[in-house]
Amino acid sequence: MNDIEFVHSLKQGNSAAFTKLVEAYQHMVFNTVLSIVQQFQDAEDVSQEVFVQVYQSINDFRGDAKLSTWIYRIALTKALDYERKMKTKKRISVLKNIIGISTKEETITNFHHPGIDLDNKESAAILFKALKQLPENQRMAFVLIKAEGMSYAEVSDILRTSIKGVEGLMHRAKENLRNILRNYYSDK
Repeated sequence: MNDIEFVHSLKQGNSAAFTKLVEAYQHMVFNTVLSIVQQFQDAEDVSQEVFVQVYQSINDFRGDAKLSTWIYRIALTKALDYERKMKTKKRISVLKNIIGISTKEETITNFHHPGIDLDNKESAAILFKALKQLPENQRMAFVLIKAEGMSYAEVSDILRTSIKGVEGLMHRAKENLRNILRNYYSDK
């Protein structure tokens, strides 16, 4: 079955086609989301939301881009929306603590991506913490290219920008990461 027939099956509500879609893209979606939200359970929840969104929106898929590109866009959008929501909750929690309303203090666990081998876990955790400090567009480009192994052309489709734009985002992301991580590596 080619992509056009597959998408047609999805649009017809074929549950076997949707199961096949989830099986084909679940790892890609989970790894992308995990690279952004950096909490395993949260990444699972957001990944489920991605597939719910795909199921609900499949009739809106026009085929202007590849199906995988469309799913990546949804995954990135959902992950960034979740991250914004968590930042807002954190700000409200800090504000409550300042004005004396006690709240249960959240603990941030060390982040470990499943694609990172054991020897590099500490370095990876430091890198992912530094990634959180990058502007969204730079972080998305960096994660898609470095963590997901995508080409500049694929990332330009997902981010809806030119290849030169992606190159610029990567250049700025690397420069910013160098500056952020300079203190860490100079202390070693």
